[in-house]
Amino acid sequence: MLLNGQPGRIKQMANPGDTLLVHEQVPPESQAFTPEDVAFTVVEESPDWIVVYKPAGLVTHPGAGNWQGTLLNGLLYRYPELARVARAGIVHRLDKDTSGLLVVARHEKSQTHLIRQLQARSVSREYIALVHGRLTRPGTVKLPIGRDPRVPVRMAVDNPTAPKPAITHYAPLRVGQADGVTVTEVACKLETGRTHQIRVHMMSLRHPLVGDALYGGKPVGSAQRQLLHAQALAFDDIASGERRSFQVPLAEDFQRILDEIHWGG
Repeated sequence: MLLNGQPGRIKQMANPGDTLLVHEQVPPESQAFTPEDVAFTVVEESPDWIVVYKPAGLVTHPGAGNWQGTLLNGLLYRYPELARVARAGIVHRLDKDTSGLLVVARHEKSQTHLIRQLQARSVSREYIALVHGRLTRPGTVKLPIGRDPRVPVRMAVDNPTAPKPAITHYAPLRVGQADGVTVTEVACKLETGRTHQIRVHMMSLRHPLVGDALYGGKPVGSAQRQLLHAQALAFDDIASGERRSFQVPLAEDFQRILDEIHWGG
């Protein structure tokens, strides 16, 4: 701000006849849908959808504190036509520090088709997680998830705000030792897609994800994030009706930590 051509000072008084010049600041959220050259991998695409691999550390959709540099910004850069589709075609999300597969709709009809599949629970989403403790039996968690009334950035199953049904199937793959800590590699399959669902449900079993400080997990080895990876995705193709299935290997940092673990402990 300039007052009579000079920079203004905090609490400076203005008098009748003074000239004020104020430069409007652009709010950061106004840049939320700006195309940006963001790194991500396209696994496969059709005229109706794009299957992408989101690396850990990349935010899926702009929001408070992350208005730029998201997967959405990168999609708009590579596929400008997505500007005509709500949320640039994004129909489901992965947490910032979760790596793996997402499907993106290329037009509104495809987006509606995929959303209906998600609602009908016919989209298959399978994850690999590394959790604390010894987990020896498969099972299913059916606990509604909502916002934690005590910690706004967390979700909860105990006295949550506005809870929604959530179902997670899990199966232990192997148990091992790392840095004197017992850990279990677990396969998880979602029926629903609530925010932080696997992280919250595994915490409810007293087996939080390794590296997931928000839900009680601790670092093991070189883990710098929660160790969760969306490894497999399947849905019905809008054009042919056939089942389309995709699978990707673990992220390099995740695999490196698994290679450091003494399995069978």
